[in-house]
Amino acid sequence: MGKKRKVKLFIAASLDGYIATKNESLQWLEDIEGEGDNGYLRFYDEIDTVIMGNKTYQWLEAQKVSEFPYKGKDCYVFSRKESGRNENVIFVNDDVERFIQMLQKKEGRDIWIVGGGELLTSFIEQDLIDEYIITIAPIILGEGIPLFKEDSRTINLSLIGTQKFNQFIELHYERTLTKNN
Repeated sequence: MGKKRKVKLFIAASLDGYIATKNESLQWLEDIEGEGDNGYLRFYDEIDTVIMGNKTYQWLEAQKVSEFPYKGKDCYVFSRKESGRNENVIFVNDDVERFIQMLQKKEGRDIWIVGGGELLTSFIEQDLIDEYIITIAPIILGEGIPLFKEDSRTINLSLIGTQKFNQFIELHYERTLTKNN
């Protein structure tokens, strides 16, 4: 068997820790001058599986993009309401830890958890994220949708590296294993 597939969070946030405005807008990200794709394609080549919550999926569907952005990747949407599959995603209603363990037993590249919210909180609560790649935008939104919810558990991290993309700074951390892990 090959190397263990890592679960990675790759996301952008404002300097004050928000991933979107209260009305779920990401326009502020488009308004900031980055550099190329800000490291997206490099990261995207490392993964073959995408996981998101239903709210993130519904937001994505509401954007009416011409083509599903994760075509060619295995894409799973955790949902309490939806089931089955469509041409782009498979809906999942399972324990996140059990599901991740099942995915990690399969050969493949790494696994990307997309978006924030409840699903991200579940992953943090169960300490399932191996790497946190957070790109900080030079803006203070003051309010919005937080990257991390209050009362999340403490996770110790070690800095792997940083990278500057014009006005953005990417922080790349890995989970620090403790005696309890």
